[in-house]
Amino acid sequence: MEQTIKRKHSPEFKIRVVLDLLEQTDTASAICSKYSIHPTQARKWKEQALLNLKQSFSSNSAFAELKEKDNLIQNLYTQVGKLQYQLDWLKKKMGVAC
Repeated sequence: MEQTIKRKHSPEFKIRVVLDLLEQTDTASAICSKYSIHPTQARKWKEQALLNLKQSFSSNSAFAELKEKDNLIQNLYTQVGKLQYQLDWLKKKMGVAC
């Protein structure tokens, strides 16, 4: 029984294949033959690229979520800092060694 070796393709290679597929200057099978890949794999890469492209042009909800998350993290760091300061102050007043 013949074993197939799983190849890993770089992102640059995948981009080149998807761009060729989107340009439609040649048939999908010809492009797949040119790059020695299976048509199903090329179709998956194309679908993934189009999905990511669509999401990048959609509302700025992802950007807003990241900004909200950053604000939350900053607030939590501020609270931790205040609590640490209060704890150190209380330890000092009570004479507890740090």
